[in-house]
Amino acid sequence: MKKFLNNTIIRLLLGVIIGLLIGPYLTEGLLQIILSTRHILGQIILFLVPLIILGFVVSSIAKLDKKHTGIIGFAIVIAYMSSVGAGFFSSALGYNIIPYLEIEKDVETLKELPEMLFKLNIPPVFGVMTSLTLALMIGIGILWTGSKPLERAFDSFKEIVLLLVNKLLIPLLPFYILANFALLSYEGSIQSQLPVFITVLGVVIVAHFVWLGFLYTIAGIYSKKNPWEVIKHYPQAYLTAVGTMSSAASLGMALSSAHKSKVLKPEISNFTIPFFSNIHLCGSVLTEVFFVMTVSQVLYGTIPSIGTMILFIVLLGIFAIGAPGVPGGTVMASLGIITSVLGFDDAGIALILTIFALQDSFGTACNIAGDGALSLMVTKYSEK
Repeated sequence: MKKFLNNTIIRLLLGVIIGLLIGPYLTEGLLQIILSTRHILGQIILFLVPLIILGFVVSSIAKLDKKHTGIIGFAIVIAYMSSVGAGFFSSALGYNIIPYLEIEKDVETLKELPEMLFKLNIPPVFGVMTSLTLALMIGIGILWTGSKPLERAFDSFKEIVLLLVNKLLIPLLPFYILANFALLSYEGSIQSQLPVFITVLGVVIVAHFVWLGFLYTIAGIYSKKNPWEVIKHYPQAYLTAVGTMSSAASLGMALSSAHKSKVLKPEISNFTIPFFSNIHLCGSVLTEVFFVMTVSQVLYGTIPSIGTMILFIVLLGIFAIGAPGVPGGTVMASLGIITSVLGFDDAGIALILTIFALQDSFGTACNIAGDGALSLMVTKYSEK
């Protein structure tokens, strides 16, 4: 039972259920406690976001080998194009599907939340874009100067940030989720929307397979090799990712699947599979884009404009580089642009974190399976 309750997904689900149950019965005093709790926990989460970006992006860039910049550069470009392409594909689905979902728009019957009496603001050390720009500059500087002391220093910083995420952020998330869902339940805005989110989960999972089919088709055309020679070895890796919800835990099976393929060179796949597991997150990006559009419609009554979504997707593809190793991955690394670009408040962040966590295993599996297609492209490129 203890192991069951220690599972992050189970804790988040319990937070959702408890919040929904207690929401309608909140008194004025309890509302003030939950409002303040949500605010403080949200401040802590947003304080950690720039540190997560700085720690993980710098460390990832510094680990690159500048002796093989040609292959590395090609790998980075196609990984970014796949993630961003998945985002644009997802947004196109969103604009064509979300308006037809049965989303309740009548806000006149909602209860109003009282004004929060106690606030504790914890501003981040620097902004999200400053963090990303600084991380890119420092990472590239370490790569080209070969500064091992700085590389080790940022590796240690990364470990500290990861410790804060695992020991502070993740344990606090269920309480943050509970507070937000209790308030949404009190207002009466969430109960009628549960069928919508179940539908959205189904749409996203189907979209994963469509995007994987597109990736392997492009890989086959570019490499002039039969992509089936790669795909047929990946079911085990896909199921491993679904079961573990972790790219790192699935890495061994992914390498084994790649080695069985006759069209992938081991000397290439030994580099690409671990490399892409850190920078290629097409499934996660696809999922997050569709989810933020849905949540925006549910909570704020409108889908973000096309220009806003283009900016969000382009930045999300960059932020995804800093996602590996962070529980909740892509969505955790991108909380800054969810708030700054899309304008989400605590309720929006809580909904995104929750529904993203519920499908995280399928997003991870899509990422892992997509790495095989990109490895086929890199194999062809290396022959040149």
